[in-house]
Amino acid sequence: MERTFAYRRHEVIEDKPFIAEFKRRWPALFSEREVEAEFARITTVPLRSKFMQQLDHHSSKLLRIFQKKGGAAGQKIRNIMAEYDKNDAIETRRACVIKALIVYLNEDPESLIREYLDVETDQSVDQMVLGIFAIKKEGAEPTDSLADVGIVIEGVEVLNDLQNIANGLAILFGLTYALDLSYPKNLRCTFEVLQKILMEMDVRHLSSKAQVLKNKLFE
Repeated sequence: MERTFAYRRHEVIEDKPFIAEFKRRWPALFSEREVEAEFARITTVPLRSKFMQQLDHHSSKLLRIFQKKGGAAGQKIRNIMAEYDKNDAIETRRACVIKALIVYLNEDPESLIREYLDVETDQSVDQMVLGIFAIKKEGAEPTDSLADVGIVIEGVEVLNDLQNIANGLAILFGLTYALDLSYPKNLRCTFEVLQKILMEMDVRHLSSKAQVLKNKLFE
């Protein structure tokens, strides 16, 4: 993969192939390890370690910021954080912070993260342009692990068995670079915050919404 990097980048950027075709041509890229490696080749930034470290670093301050949110968004955030009250595992905390952050930015977490029970017959993700699916076992306890977490791009399931939502989002973020993908318009602010505040990449030219959040995080 290292030797074929330049050829692969040219194909991604110049030809802009459909994801299904690109996955068929470069199946080895679609693993957690190779997504991390490709991201590092492009940016020199370690993907998962930086993502998790920064998410955990900012979580306490984000939770305090979320608590001050009023109105319908504030209620949605409280409903999301109630899940953390039932299970204080780090994976749950990270997932709740991510969902609450999306709501705080006036975007819809269900546009990015689709959650299903394993017995549901309709687990269709073919309409998802870019996102994560998370499958829970029916009757599972709040402390039980998810049955599956995967990534969908252009309606194609490109990765699964990603353990938890935060890990899935980190790998999805890496894929946006590896595949030169545009951020979805309805999640533009969320991905801007992930890129420029969480991952500290291209931190200039923040939108007003992202700048306000950054000011609150570092005040």
